[in-house]
Amino acid sequence: MSVAVAPVLPMLFAQTRAQLLNYVRIPAFSLTSLALPLVFYTFFGLPNAGKHFPDGTSVGLYLMCSFGAYAVSSVMVFSFGIGVANARGLKLDLLQRATPLPAPVAILANVIMAVIFALVALVVLIFYVVVVGGVHFPVEIGLEIVGLLLIGALPLIGMGMAIGYTSGPNAAPAVANLIYLPMAFASGMFVPVGDLPDFIQKVAKYLPTYHYAQLAYTPVHHADEPLRWALLWSAVWAVILFAAAIRAYRRDALRKFS
Repeated sequence: MSVAVAPVLPMLFAQTRAQLLNYVRIPAFSLTSLALPLVFYTFFGLPNAGKHFPDGTSVGLYLMCSFGAYAVSSVMVFSFGIGVANARGLKLDLLQRATPLPAPVAILANVIMAVIFALVALVVLIFYVVVVGGVHFPVEIGLEIVGLLLIGALPLIGMGMAIGYTSGPNAAPAVANLIYLPMAFASGMFVPVGDLPDFIQKVAKYLPTYHYAQLAYTPVHHADEPLRWALLWSAVWAVILFAAAIRAYRRDALRKFS
């Protein structure tokens, strides 16, 4: 006898909507994700928004790329990764196990939710840079920056998942800070890589966040590596980090449900 199964797309839509409502109703999540990139741009970007590099590129636009990369990556690692850990701490995975909702649909809904919040954070940042910073650029440049940042976020989603499934709700924020923040600084999101100590410059080129930042700098022609190499490295890191995330998920499921 065949068992009726609900269509996947309606389930995915309903679960994504539920996740979005859940996080929107938690101001500590939604406001932090939107506000922190603006705060950093206020301190680092606004004083330099009217300056230009020798080649004529706007420093304000360059810094928008930096903090755009930070905005997306922080959503994926902190908001998404810690959200997974909190859901595990609340035993929501146990509840979902008792429902007809397939685990892959629940995970994919979380990923879509994170991408939507990352997109909103980028749009808010760009609006702030244009209106408050007075930085103007062609629409196609803005669309290219947004597209590359969202496409290149796959490794960071894997990193967030790996942290979420290997750390408890209390430890996840500390683990995320310990792993992500040094990587973000070493990758040039706050300070140009060339201004960092030599040994950090050597290590930076092997970090997923470094190649992610290079994707952001490509539209303004200030990347240190060609786009194809940044995409290739991002794909390699996506495979590595998703493999780690899947392994962590399976170990967690085996421990709870075996």
